[in-house]
This record gives sequence, C-alpha cells and structure tokens, in this order.
Amino acid sequence: MLRASWILWSIITAFWFILYLSVSAFFWLREVDGTGTVQTPELKLISIGIWSAFFIIPCCIQTTWFIFNLIKSKK
Repeated sequence: MLRASWILWSIITAFWFILYLSVSAFFWLREVDGTGTVQTPELKLISIGIWSAFFIIPCCIQTTWFIFNLIKSKK
C-alpha cells in the first residue's frame, strides 16, 4: 500500500509540474490575451504571478502528502 502511495504521489506531482510549466509557457508566449490586450513583459509576469498564487494550493497538498508518506515509510 505504501509503495503504491509513493508511485501515485510521483505521478500526480509530475502532472502538476507539467501543467504548471505548460500554462506558464502559454502565458509567457502569447502575444494578445482574450480581451485583445497586447501582452507586455509586465503583464505576462502578473499573469504568471496570479497563476502561481493559485498553484500554491495543490503544492501544499502535495507537500502534506509527501510528509505523510515519509512518516509512514519510517514506521
């Protein structure tokens, strides 16, 4: 059971990492947003910052799960 938890944790962590990188790349590489506003480097950084703020929630869940797995594997 514990080994399956580590494997599942690794898969889900990889999924979140790839999702974060791909959406961040999308925000950085787009020239115009949905409203037609031309994206300057400052606006791109703001978009990535907002995306990062929302990304903290799954990051905290993954960290908690990691600590739980570490504690369970020591027992």
